[in-house]
Parts: sequence; C-alpha cells; structure tokens
Amino acid sequence: MTPKMDRRRLLSTAVLGGAGLVGATALGSLAPEAAFAAEAQPVEPGAPDPNFAEGRISKISAGTLLATGSDGVLHSIRVTDGTSIWKLYPTTFDQVAVGDGMYARGVRLPDGTLAADSIWVNIVNLHAHIAAVGRNTLHLDHKGQRIVAHVVPGLSAAVYNSTPAVSDLSLLKVGRHVQVLGAWHPDTNEISIATVYAAA
Repeated sequence: MTPKMDRRRLLSTAVLGGAGLVGATALGSLAPEAAFAAEAQPVEPGAPDPNFAEGRISKISAGTLLATGSDGVLHSIRVTDGTSIWKLYPTTFDQVAVGDGMYARGVRLPDGTLAADSIWVNIVNLHAHIAAVGRNTLHLDHKGQRIVAHVVPGLSAAVYNSTPAVSDLSLLKVGRHVQVLGAWHPDTNEISIATVYAAA
C-alpha cells in the first residue's frame, strides 16, 4: 500500500523549487466534476474552505495568478510544476489568460498564498432547460437567461440516466432539464460542453 502523500509538504516543496514532483492529479481528480466536490478535510459550517479559491484572473506574473473572488476577496494562487490545469481539457499554464474565471484547490501556505494542485479555468456547472437544438449547439434557458452551448466534436459527452458517458448527444430534446459542465467563453453567453447529464 502506498503511504498517504503529504500534500502540504509536496506543494510547499514545489513552490520552493523542489524537483522530482509527482503530477498534481495524483493528489486528486482533475475531472470537471471534482471542482464542485466537497473538500475531504472538514470545514466549520459557514466558514470559507481555506484550501479553495475562486474568482476572475486580474494578473498573471511569474507562476502566480491574482484573482478577485465573487466575494471581493483577492486571491494569490501559486502554480507549480505539479499543478494540473483544466480548460475544457487538461492543458498548460500558458493557456490561462487575464479575464478567465477559475476555481483552484490546493494547500494554503503561511503567507496566505494558495499552492494549487488543481485549477479549473472558466468552468461552469449549469442546471437548465433545453430551449432549442441546433447543429452542434444547444440553446439553454438558465434562470431566464439564454445560454448557447457548443458541442465540441470528439470531446463533448452525454450521460443519460447515470449510464457511462457517450459521444451521442442526439437524445437531448427540447424541454428536457439538463445539467451541463463546461467552459465559459469569457464576457459572452456562450460555453463549450464537457458533459451533459440528462434523462433519456
């Protein structure tokens, strides 16, 4: 049995320039569903999770992201050689841009910086109704707002009635309630679909 990995030590070493790092996905899944999963460590009810940050990126400098959270708090997120990044699919730090939104999980360092093991860029989790179906698009009604969801060939998938994901989205019909995980196109009402959850 592999001994439990000390995330704080591993990520602290990464921030300080340690070599031989294990990829951050060894610390947890990079799947989009994992961004919305409860953190394994308990947090006091009503208290913020110290190992989580979310916000819109305002500055990128020397492996550090500065992001303003939805609550107005400024977060400093350190990216290391062991950080895994998702932007509709696993990608690299150079694909992250100012103006992107992000969720990050990792460990909080003594100076308040979050050393990230996983970052999800522009991730969205929508509950909506299908208003129209187009060629490679779903038009969604989300709380009275229209969202255009783009199907990405070879990537977008559907899960019907909790069965394994398939690439066939043809069973998605107008009027159906769906949950959509995907990536937002900043400053638009458009997203790219990662996974659609629906009843067949």
